[in-house]
Amino acid sequence: QVQLVESGGGLVQAGGSLRLSCAASGTIFSIAAMGWYRQAPGKQRELVALITSGGTTNYATSVKGRFTISRGNAQNTVNLQMNSLKPEDTAVYYCNSIHPNGMIYWGKGTLVTVSS
Repeated sequence: QVQLVESGGGLVQAGGSLRLSCAASGTIFSIAAMGWYRQAPGKQRELVALITSGGTTNYATSVKGRFTISRGNAQNTVNLQMNSLKPEDTAVYYCNSIHPNGMIYWGKGTLVTVSS
């Protein structure tokens, strides 16, 4: 079993920045990729950014050029640096991990609120 814990959410004004962090713990053989998803009220959960074990990244079109996903210094951690935040970025942000055995785990989420 793998547990993911997100941190760094909060309230920020439009144009500001915020950094989210996620740490995975538990029974981990290896991680193929880690990603960030978000879900706003009334909307489906969507992929924000993904990074593979090899360092390849993928971003939603809406956040390209503003968000950066990276691996943390500690093993099994991932960060999301969010710059030039917009009110449309307001959502609960979820961290997930994808494992070579096919298992996928999710964190409980952290709320990001961007005020205008």
